[in-house]
Amino acid sequence: MITGVLDDLRAESGVLDDLVADADWSLPTPAAGWTIAHQISHLRWTDRIAALAARDPDAFAEALRSATADLVDEGAREPVTLDEWRAGREELAAALLAVPPGAKVPWFGPPMSPTSMATARLMETWAHGQDVADALGVVREPTRRLRHVAHIAVRAFGYAFLVNGLPVPEEPVRVELTGPGGEPWAWGPEEAADRITGPALDFCLLATQRRHRDDLAVTATGPTASAWLPIAQAFAGPPGPGRERS
Repeated sequence: MITGVLDDLRAESGVLDDLVADADWSLPTPAAGWTIAHQISHLRWTDRIAALAARDPDAFAEALRSATADLVDEGAREPVTLDEWRAGREELAAALLAVPPGAKVPWFGPPMSPTSMATARLMETWAHGQDVADALGVVREPTRRLRHVAHIAVRAFGYAFLVNGLPVPEEPVRVELTGPGGEPWAWGPEEAADRITGPALDFCLLATQRRHRDDLAVTATGPTASAWLPIAQAFAGPPGPGRERS
């Protein structure tokens, strides 16, 4: 299973690679204070520390203990070249493939399987790729790889409540999305009274906080779904500031 996810991660990285290969990396992106260079530096830094977590969990734990509150921005400020980012992507793939069967990879949130870590890296590559696309005025074609992004957002249902200091609801939520080709994607029990529906692209933009909820065609039905939608996040760490309404 992990090989398929890694293939999709390589494809998603390739889309972003094509965008930035000849771009002006000094252009500002929608993330406040971040240029295209910051976006690529952040991805390279995260790939590197994810590879460390996969190869040497103790070294990762030590790095985490000595980290500052400005850890993410510090990583984004590290100079990086396109070749270094490319090499880091392959380094991460090799590290994840080498994780012993059944072992988990420690992370900033809950530990993950290597497949889940690869999915998380795909999600973040897609999300930061959206920032770059917006900076360049490019509209990316949605692909079936969005299913990975939606999946990790659904799996992070309870985590989204916890990081917002809220109790995790016991009521299940059914998520029904329409994929890029019109295909139905669904998670959760069919009989659930609470539901989230809409285009997969819109749900992914919402869960990665790349668009304001009011600018998206995502609908919540029921109190639990309505409570989740405004705080949904597909990423580890504290809640982000999100985007302003357009």
